Amino acid sequence: MAPKIVVITGANFGIGFEAVKCFLESPNSYHVYLGSRSAQKGNDAIEQLKAQCPNTKNTVELLQVDLGSDASIERPLSRSRTARAMSIFSSTMPVSAGFDGDFLYGKTTLRACFNQAYDVNVTGTNVMTWTFIPLLLNPRAGPKKDIQFETIGYRCSKTALSMLMLDWNHKLQADGVKVFSVSPGFCVTGLGGLPEEMTKAMGAVHPSEGGQRLLAVAEGKRDADAGKILDKEGFLPW
Repeated sequence: MAPKIVVITGANFGIGFEAVKCFLESPNSYHVYLGSRSAQKGNDAIEQLKAQCPNTKNTVELLQVDLGSDASIERPLSRSRTARAMSIFSSTMPVSAGFDGDFLYGKTTLRACFNQAYDVNVTGTNVMTWTFIPLLLNPRAGPKKDIQFETIGYRCSKTALSMLMLDWNHKLQADGVKVFSVSPGFCVTGLGGLPEEMTKAMGAVHPSEGGQRLLAVAEGKRDADAGKILDKEGFLPW
């Protein structure tokens, strides 16, 4: 039976490296693509793995890829298409603490720190998945799947905003400062460029509804729910 193919990005060190090692030491059959931005560091990691896993029957191969570069992500795809159909796709995101450290040590701005972290950890991971997803799908199973983009970029940003709220709530709680994340609800605001009548038919309400929710928070009517994502009456579940 042909080995299952695994792709792990950011695999020349840390968790990614150890993940590759786990697959190599598994009794099951795998061929692992070790993702690394630097070919030299990737090859060095492979040599270390060969030394640490001398008895493995599984195989590992360098995949030079940078999640911050579309061209870098697309380059290996043509080669991978000729390989066996990919049955496992694993993406280990690089740790963004390096970007935060650059800000703390005055090497970059706060905005650049955040943008770099999102570009690699969120945007890059999604571009990599979007690009490689055809290798996960079995063409013999039926018609080619039409994968819609939808509003995933927007939704990911809102999820991140909720994490930011939690962080500021943690930082300021002892100072008596209350931090909230308020869901205004589905309002008629031209969201997504949709016509007003269409959004109304979908259940959208007048934007004043969102304004009233914000007013209630500002006037202290929701103080008991500080540190939560607030809906009209209760709060949204995690």
